[in-house]
Amino acid sequence: MPVPDRADIPRYKSCDLWLTGRKTVCGAYSESVKNSSQTTCSCRELDSVKLSYAQCCQRFHDGRADGSVLPETAEELMRSRYSGFVLGLVPYLLATWHESTRPQELDLDPQMRWAGLEILSTRAGGAQATRGVVEFAAHYVDGGNAAAQHEVSTFVREADAWFYVNAL
Repeated sequence: MPVPDRADIPRYKSCDLWLTGRKTVCGAYSESVKNSSQTTCSCRELDSVKLSYAQCCQRFHDGRADGSVLPETAEELMRSRYSGFVLGLVPYLLATWHESTRPQELDLDPQMRWAGLEILSTRAGGAQATRGVVEFAAHYVDGGNAAAQHEVSTFVREADAWFYVNAL
């Protein structure tokens, strides 16, 4: 599908994606989305209560490098990682991946159209825990077909920072 040549539609840096009338991100990174306090956070698109990116995951994305703001729970890390995939934030994704399972590099598919995140269940992973499990479904559109990645992910907390370990 060709991208319309309109100045009022934000362009993504890493691929030809655009907002489709919804105030949410549908694909890779967009400077206009990252800087918008009005944009619904992509991890909240399917939730009944919508939070803006600024109210939700932006603080984790911006605060990870210096450790000033870190997710307090495994679910918060899961949500921020989903938003990181949507926005194409490879450095954030790698920084939040446990060193024992982290790949050396990560190539994201610029054609992936993420459509929303459902948190199905959580076990442990609270603010005082050291381990957590989050079951989720990440919805996407691939080649015009809607699908979902269903996963049960494990997380560990080390030195006050949560890390994704692997999928069960």
